Amino acid sequence: MKVTSLSQLPPDCLLQAYRDARAYTDGFSLDLPRVVSLTEYILAFYTTPLFKAERLVLTMLVAKPSTDEQARVLAAGDTDAFAAWTVEGRTENQILMCDYQRKTRSWLMCEPHCTGVTRLYFGSAVVPERIHSNGEVYLGVGFHMLLPFHKLYSYALLRSAARRMLIKGGNRGKEG
Repeated sequence: MKVTSLSQLPPDCLLQAYRDARAYTDGFSLDLPRVVSLTEYILAFYTTPLFKAERLVLTMLVAKPSTDEQARVLAAGDTDAFAAWTVEGRTENQILMCDYQRKTRSWLMCEPHCTGVTRLYFGSAVVPERIHSNGEVYLGVGFHMLLPFHKLYSYALLRSAARRMLIKGGNRGKEG
């Protein structure tokens, strides 16, 4: 499963408003060889071992704990809050989450195709600290220092969620 960095976001993408507003945005995609729903994708994403490590850090550093059960409730659309995020927007096939400081956004989207493949998307937005009078966007020193790590982590999160869904999907027929 190859992760691709997106130069353009899909049409009607909830992250597009941030790209239009000159925030830093990125997006990655991966084709999963089975059909999955947004509910399944959200649950897989937020319950991978890799993301659980992030959840632990959020619990320790900013007192924003979360559980797998809370991830299930978010995935089902029965809450607008999870750990350090709230739902900013949600459609049938995508969700946009806003962090508690309102500085970053996380976006998940899935596009099932009639071929039995689902394209999974994951992206982020970082809201500028300021836009100078000359139009230059300033995102902060920390952003520039962490960007290489952020990109690697984004790839790893998307692949981890995809692997989790493949494993669960492969077990579906065996469970009965």
